[in-house]
Amino acid sequence: MPEEALIIVDMQRDFMPGGALPVPDGEGIISRCNRYIEEFRKRGALIVATRDWHPENHVSFREQGGPWPRHCVQNTPGAEFVVELPADVVIISKATEPDKDAYSGFEGTNLAEILERNGVRRVYVCGVATEYCVRATALDAVKHGFETYLLRDAVKGIKPQDEERALGEMERAGVKVLYLI
Repeated sequence: MPEEALIIVDMQRDFMPGGALPVPDGEGIISRCNRYIEEFRKRGALIVATRDWHPENHVSFREQGGPWPRHCVQNTPGAEFVVELPADVVIISKATEPDKDAYSGFEGTNLAEILERNGVRRVYVCGVATEYCVRATALDAVKHGFETYLLRDAVKGIKPQDEERALGEMERAGVKVLYLI
């Protein structure tokens, strides 16, 4: 059983330049995430990919009174992954109910149970956006008792000052920030 898992957070078309809710220079970490996927597969780690998987009328959309433009709507091109995922990847869909938002890959999903069932003790997190879904996922991983690492060279934030604030918050909570490759 793998003792470690790589969690790739929301590497979806709508979060890349040209998408509905782009992370500036988000495409710059695609190749880095792909290298981590390859490396962790060689190590026998569990590979997990989270995704926003919103219904058409999701509460987070501006049309519904939320803060965001429509993005990552289920079964649309904007919701597609932009990284090279292996066939045995575990896909975690979040924010799937119209009236509930979720930033963390653990919120409203069975991610913790999947990790525990697979004997995972350590998780490594990469993806977008650092100060939103990456932050929430890493903090929840710590709360669930996983030794948690943030792959600093494979995350991208929206605003540098907010990203730095999120990095500090994660470190204070026990997330270890590192570069592996």
